[in-house]
Amino acid sequence: MKVKDLQGLSKQELEEKRNDLHKQLMELQFKRRSGVEKPHLFKQMRRDIARVHTVMRVKEEVVSAKR
Repeated sequence: MKVKDLQGLSKQELEEKRNDLHKQLMELQFKRRSGVEKPHLFKQMRRDIARVHTVMRVKEEVVSAKR
């Protein structure tokens, strides 16, 4: 996931994306017990969630700066 892709999304779309990533991360954590084939996905998911949070915060700061 790239930041440029996220910047074009609306606030609601970003929230949906964040919720979807959290669900995927939880599913991976449940699968961890049975042995995940690709353990690097945990780190990737956490970073993607952080990217979404960052873009949301930047958009929030831009809106508050315009006031």
